[in-house]
Amino acid sequence: MKCAVCGHVRAGGYQELARHFYDLAEESDPSHVMWLNRNITRRKIDVEALAERLRKYDEGGGSLATWIKQTFIERFLGEKPHPFVLALQNPSRAVLLGYVLEHQHFLRQWVRSCASVIAKTDKVDVTLYEIDNIATEFGGQGRRNPSHYELLIRMGEALGLERGAILSEAALPKTREAISTWRRMAKEAHWLEIMAAMHSLELIANRRLRDEGAAIGYFDPRIFSRDDIPQAVKDFLREGYEADVRHSEEALALVEKYTEELGMEEQVRSAVLESMDAFDTYLQSRLERSREYEGA
Repeated sequence: MKCAVCGHVRAGGYQELARHFYDLAEESDPSHVMWLNRNITRRKIDVEALAERLRKYDEGGGSLATWIKQTFIERFLGEKPHPFVLALQNPSRAVLLGYVLEHQHFLRQWVRSCASVIAKTDKVDVTLYEIDNIATEFGGQGRRNPSHYELLIRMGEALGLERGAILSEAALPKTREAISTWRRMAKEAHWLEIMAAMHSLELIANRRLRDEGAAIGYFDPRIFSRDDIPQAVKDFLREGYEADVRHSEEALALVEKYTEELGMEEQVRSAVLESMDAFDTYLQSRLERSREYEGA
């Protein structure tokens, strides 16, 4: 088995290859660290976990979309789901308020990132996709079809907060940290990297991932029939539940199409991994905010 960076052959399969990468990363070898950051993970993991990720990387069949999905599942919806996803399975008022108060800041950055893609691309299908996405997430189509952003604010109101209080609440430090990553990418990165970074995150509510190996969904859909959950909460969650399958699948198809055309696979993988790191941090912020309302 040959190292993709230095070409050295490792006779012991993925375990030996993982040890090779691990040792050189420990020595801060720049070329091997850069390759791991772009293609496997930006976090330090043990040799066993690294060997498994190298195997999945090689066996992805060349499909970038499959790699993105499997990486996202492992990070957020796998055997060890993200703590916020676990909390959302049977959400308390505190958890939902944490969602509202931090997510409003995420959505404001979201529309800037999508607009940045439009400003930088010359691809008509990408432009049309992003226009539709901005309308759904932030613009809306009148009173009968409010935006996801408006539904989020209504959810907060239904949970007992005034609209003015919601909108005036500053983001917590971890949310600001994550947003700074996406803001920098929107300013400096290629449009394809921005697109991949942002729309890979829509996989969080893609219910079809259960058929592709996810151990858990973003939330338990039985929430829609619960009498103790306000209708405004159901309306907000249903919007993502119904829209994010199409949004995420269409985006990944476009990303895969233009990654091949432009020869940018390593750059796109790197952007996706960096964005997932930021998303992890941001979801932690939702939980941190929820603790302010526990027992209230």
